[in-house]
Amino acid sequence: MLHSMKKLFSGKLSRTKLAITLTSFIVFSTILGFGVFHGTKAAVTVNVDGEEVTVRTHAKTVADILKELDIEVHPEDKLEPSKDTVVSDSMQIVWDPAKEVKLVIDDEEHAMYTTAETVQDFLAERDIDIKEHDKVSQDLNTPLKDNLVIAIEKAFEVTLDVGGKKQQVWSTSTTVADFLEQHDITVNDLDRVEPSLEELVAKDTVVNITRVEKVTDVVEEPIEFGVVTQNDSSLDKGKEQVVQQGENGTVANHYEVILENGKEVSRELVKTETVKESLDRIVAVGTKAPPQPKPQQVVSRSTESSSKEFYVSSTAYTAFCNGCSGVTSTGINLRTNPGAKVIAVDPSVIPLGTKVYVEGYGYAVAGDTGGAIKGHKIDVFFPDKDAAYRWGRKKVKIKILD
Repeated sequence: MLHSMKKLFSGKLSRTKLAITLTSFIVFSTILGFGVFHGTKAAVTVNVDGEEVTVRTHAKTVADILKELDIEVHPEDKLEPSKDTVVSDSMQIVWDPAKEVKLVIDDEEHAMYTTAETVQDFLAERDIDIKEHDKVSQDLNTPLKDNLVIAIEKAFEVTLDVGGKKQQVWSTSTTVADFLEQHDITVNDLDRVEPSLEELVAKDTVVNITRVEKVTDVVEEPIEFGVVTQNDSSLDKGKEQVVQQGENGTVANHYEVILENGKEVSRELVKTETVKESLDRIVAVGTKAPPQPKPQQVVSRSTESSSKEFYVSSTAYTAFCNGCSGVTSTGINLRTNPGAKVIAVDPSVIPLGTKVYVEGYGYAVAGDTGGAIKGHKIDVFFPDKDAAYRWGRKKVKIKILD
């Protein structure tokens, strides 16, 4: 019985030892397997939008790693290396997710995805050429971010006509007022602008500025003097004498003149002022009655010149004839006394100073002589050539008054 108990105890002890041994082996194997499992993982560095993270993985491809990291890659994203690349230890994976950018070109909007760093890189990526006069809403060096709006206004040529001088200039779609401000064009109050300042400038538009000026023009014009006659009882009837020479005055007319591009288009008289008063010409007109003629003497018919009435051949002259001084042989200045009644005579027939009455001419005085006035000839004085021409040459009756 004792032997049997020893054998039983010994058997139980062996099974316990075996169980412990097996358990230890399993634990060791598990630990060893865990270590081997983790030790065989690849160390991969993933750069996600500029931030790095290192992972250890048994993933076979880059796509598997991204799936483990719950990263969804869009076609527009930048991924290096590609999804189907086999994972290796110390691999570098760079994932740069694309940004959504709104591109507006001349009011046409497009949503685009890009991995470009700056606005300039994005435009180059899309082969969008920016000219010198194009207008871009963002600075070309602006970093890109989601929902960034890049508006581009393409420049076009516009004809600018300022005061009649045309030139071709560049512009973007803007109002006429902004367009003129961009080109440092000042519009004055009276100027006309076509199209109006509120309208939009478009390709082939002609912006026309008419320069309008309002100026004052002062023009001086003469005022002709008047002629005033005064009765003078000391002068023989029919005789005239200038008492005061006339002088023209001056008046200043003020005109409002409208100029368009330097050319006069209208003129309006707005004010008149006298600069110098005119001076009337005063002429004395004789009213003294002629003396009564004495009874006619009966003289011999052989001496016709001694008769009180006789016929003579007459011509006419003025104070401005060729070679004339304007002063008669008796000292009468016919130029300053154009109203004088004077005849030129042959003193041997009619003595100088004799008062006469000439048919068709009136009362006069024999106050001048002439080289061609011989015998029964007289030359009648007129103040102007037209009157002298009208007199012509004719035979007239002359009456000796004293």
